[in-house]
Amino acid sequence: MKLLSLYNVRLHYVTPPSLKMPQEIQERVAATGIVQKEYSSLEDVISFVDVLYVTRIQKERFAEIGEYEKVRRPFVVSTALLNSAKPNMIVLHPLPRIDEIETEVDLDPRAAYFRQMRYGLYVRMAILLMILTKSDK
Repeated sequence: MKLLSLYNVRLHYVTPPSLKMPQEIQERVAATGIVQKEYSSLEDVISFVDVLYVTRIQKERFAEIGEYEKVRRPFVVSTALLNSAKPNMIVLHPLPRIDEIETEVDLDPRAAYFRQMRYGLYVRMAILLMILTKSDK
């Protein structure tokens, strides 16, 4: 959120109530003038967002497996959901995924998470090279 607040973006948080973005972070972002809105359904935002950044709902945050199952199901990205998305929207994910993005979505040209992973590899390689060559001098 700190990095995103350096740019002219709007943030649309889509979460279950129990996993809302912490108030402290929202306040820090709001201080930069970034518009933030909260939603409880992907369907509410899918038609107008440019980037859908998906993360898994962490099972370990729930005391009961039943609560986890109830919370995670409405937040699965499917090909049916993407039918309502912009044609040039992209879907990002830090990987690995569990089941928060259906595997059929991988075939959609808007699914950019494998490119994201590959580019991240190159960035980490470049950073390591910079560190290693700097220590040689």
